Amino acid sequence: MHWLALVIGAGIVACANDAAGPQLPDLPAARTVAEFESHLEQLRAALRIPAFSAAMTSGKQIVWSKGFGMANVEQGLPAEAQTEYHLASLTKTFASTIILQLVDEGKVSLDDPVSMYGITLSSPGVIRVRHLMSHTSEGIPGSHYSYNGARFALLDSVIVHASGETFARRLASRILKPLHVDRTAPNPDAPADFATMGFDRATFVSRMAKPYELSGDKNIPSAYPTAFGTAAGLVSTPLDVARYSIAMDSDAFLKPSTKALAYAPTVGTAGDTLPYGLGWFATRVSGVRVIWHYGYWTANSSLIIKVPSRDIAFVIMANSDMLSRPTNLGAGDLMSSSIAREFVNAFVLGNAALPTP
Repeated sequence: MHWLALVIGAGIVACANDAAGPQLPDLPAARTVAEFESHLEQLRAALRIPAFSAAMTSGKQIVWSKGFGMANVEQGLPAEAQTEYHLASLTKTFASTIILQLVDEGKVSLDDPVSMYGITLSSPGVIRVRHLMSHTSEGIPGSHYSYNGARFALLDSVIVHASGETFARRLASRILKPLHVDRTAPNPDAPADFATMGFDRATFVSRMAKPYELSGDKNIPSAYPTAFGTAAGLVSTPLDVARYSIAMDSDAFLKPSTKALAYAPTVGTAGDTLPYGLGWFATRVSGVRVIWHYGYWTANSSLIIKVPSRDIAFVIMANSDMLSRPTNLGAGDLMSSSIAREFVNAFVLGNAALPTP
């Protein structure tokens, strides 16, 4: 599982880099969509991100989408709303849905010991499926939250044992193909998993944003991770992830009561509210409930923010890790992200009018 080293330590690395992060402009809350776009561009430049692309939903519609910067710096190719990026840990939200579908089908119980699914972990207590899904499997199971991508990745085994199918195959048949997305697939560098979508690999790869890594104050070409699993490795676009978000809001994939479990913050054994549900962060910002997740891996980063009370969502993804590196997102602090603050302050806490499609 060495390929998950960066995923394991994402929260720790983010915390360590926060104090030495980039100098960001002091921006007031955007009052219009034009101001919001201007602020995003200013933040992209300050974070030295070559490209990011974003989308926003309201109700059952995608009401805004836009690409910023260069998806391929060397060739001068601009980012577009439909540009493909690696999602890193946003993959976990899809994995959560797949496992909870198995719960709805009676094939998995959240209280099943993970040992039922061939997973062996040393522990002072019984580690259950819900503990892996909520990052509460370390120490006394269920007692505290500690983000651990390697442990979440063990959920691959739950899916295979319960369904007889790989995560990639089940994801393709149960979510991606029903959504009719044509720019979302498992990592092209994991051939068997990528093949589940039936896409031409060369065409798919040619459209992807090129990966970059910030070295000093310059971006240098990098390489994307080559693995795929429940913890990371899905490739998609803001538009396709927005469609997934809308489908989740419409209860297309889960029973409402099961989805509510995913979106509810975990309560620890001592009665304290933790920042993570089942495959999603579940926190509040100035009293407003927010469901979200971030991605942070080599040469890629991403963020999705859902605000149920407003029926809106925001998705953004980048071809460097700088959406997430200078933040404390892994600890559950959404507003440590300048990009998250920009969206929340404008459209959740502020008075900016939502875009109209």
